[in-house]
Amino acid sequence: MLRMEKITIFQLFLLICSFSTALLQSDSENEIISHLKQTESQTEGTGSLSDPQQRCTQDINAVLREMSASLGGLKVGMEYLQRDNEAQAEELISVKARANNTEDQVEVLSREGKEKRVAFSASLLASGGGHIGPFNTQRPLVFRNVVANIGNAYNPETGFFIAPVRGAYHFEFYLHGVGHASHGTGAVLVKNGNPVFIAWEHQPSYSVNPSNGLTLLLEIGDVVLLNQWQNSRIYDDQNHHTTFSGHLLFTM
Repeated sequence: MLRMEKITIFQLFLLICSFSTALLQSDSENEIISHLKQTESQTEGTGSLSDPQQRCTQDINAVLREMSASLGGLKVGMEYLQRDNEAQAEELISVKARANNTEDQVEVLSREGKEKRVAFSASLLASGGGHIGPFNTQRPLVFRNVVANIGNAYNPETGFFIAPVRGAYHFEFYLHGVGHASHGTGAVLVKNGNPVFIAWEHQPSYSVNPSNGLTLLLEIGDVVLLNQWQNSRIYDDQNHHTTFSGHLLFTM
């Protein structure tokens, strides 16, 4: 009996100790929970106080980033404008150089054009009137009444046209005659002694007016003239019926 009481008292003692320990653990946990809640409350209070400052800092950083981006864009734009201005300056220099070169070429061409302007026109008789011929052989016609001789390529003393430059020349000649039973009216254009084109007409009465024209490629120094056709008569007077003309078309 006594042993059972001892066991019961011992068990009761263990139960009391366990209960006390549980109470102590409960108090510790409550203290820890209370401390955590207090810390969290303080942290939230501190966070609520720092939010405006944090937002201000964020706004400043955003503005700085925007300004940095704008400055970067301006720098790129300035570099582009600088390169564009340099390119325009180079193009302007090139244009000026081409313009100067063109002016020089125009001046050269102008001088050359003045030097190579060739044209003449003359009639057969300088004064009076009458027939020339007939002759048994061809004879040079000397057109003495010169109305134009640009370039002085035609010689009114010999009737020779001497090409001053290599090029294409155009010549025309017009003759006048009075009809005759035995003699026609005619002349032949000669280049360096060789006949090229002839103008000829013959009838026993009334007037005749043979003519012709041609273009020749002449070298420097080539000689062109008109030879009166053999056994022909050619008439001229103050009205200048019989003429010889020529001019340079272009150089070659």
